[in-house]
Amino acid sequence: MRFVVSSTALSSRLVALSRVINSKNSLPILGDFLFEVVGGRLNLTASDSEVMMKTSLELTENDGDGRFCVGNHDLLEAVKGISEQPITFDVDQNSNIAKISYQNGVFSLPVENADEFPQAQQIGDGATTINIATGVLAENINRSLFATAQDELRPVMNGIYFDLTSDYLAIVASDGHKLVRNKVLNIHSEQPASFILPKKPATLLKNVLGKQGGDVVIRFDERNAEINFEEGVIICRLIEGRFPNYNSVIPQSNPNQLTVDRLGLLSALRRVQPFSNDSSNLIRFHVENGTLQLDAEDYDFSKTATEKMMCDYNGTPMSIGFKGSSFIEILNNFDCDQVNIQLADPSRAGLVLPSEQPENQDVLMLMMPMLIND
Repeated sequence: MRFVVSSTALSSRLVALSRVINSKNSLPILGDFLFEVVGGRLNLTASDSEVMMKTSLELTENDGDGRFCVGNHDLLEAVKGISEQPITFDVDQNSNIAKISYQNGVFSLPVENADEFPQAQQIGDGATTINIATGVLAENINRSLFATAQDELRPVMNGIYFDLTSDYLAIVASDGHKLVRNKVLNIHSEQPASFILPKKPATLLKNVLGKQGGDVVIRFDERNAEINFEEGVIICRLIEGRFPNYNSVIPQSNPNQLTVDRLGLLSALRRVQPFSNDSSNLIRFHVENGTLQLDAEDYDFSKTATEKMMCDYNGTPMSIGFKGSSFIEILNNFDCDQVNIQLADPSRAGLVLPSEQPENQDVLMLMMPMLIND
């Protein structure tokens, strides 16, 4: 079998697929890319047995259909360094060798039987379908990933929860200390459904969706999801279990309203945070009379820091403690000029909202407070 393909097109697809492959695999074949030539197109697949990603590209020329597997590392390293030009694959499946030639050279690699490569999980006939704009899905995944947990005892917290209701699609992530809830208001269904997307396929989507146009089509049942986007498809096993009732932890009334410049607060927190205690990372927020004061202290090493900034505040004077690194993550995952921080009292969760909500969306982040000693 012989086919010719663009070097840069092949390289970009292989780089995306390589993120699926683990450094250590239970089966040697899981360290390979699957190549399938069908009808003038090259279909490429990578899998770790839990997550499978497929993509395809047009061939310049080919002399027939066929399929084979080839190790990911050597092929990727060789192809990455080739400038834009045609690459020719000559595959002899009798000797199990692929000869890859380009303008200034040639190399050969062993190939393996494609029949050993794992099959994709099948989605049941009663699957639920969600159509969502590529940009909306990408920004919601980007906004939520940082809030997922690494909890072996509660695996349901280790992914992003998609909750399709009759009013909206909620995309939620939480580690028990912070929570992100995104509502996509123009997506809803009379038949409620939900699934928990593991962190790995979510990260893959974050990397491949980019600025692609069009819609992403998500089909899912109780066990698996199939996510079709412009350049390919991801098929993955879902996290099984019941996600906690996220609405029950979101305060319905936080009367103290603080509006502050997002980048100004972010810069101040970054300056103050190094002076906080390494184990707690506690930053004290004191707000009163249009002034927000940030305090950090580490008495073990005789370090303290204080910074004040102007804000708009409508509420009673208050001191409340938050984990500095987590608050920095929250601010980093907004792209608005100002944020609105809603507080009730020092023992209840604070809400952070953008000054302007994205079109057809309702974004909210929640931060649990820390105990402070006055």
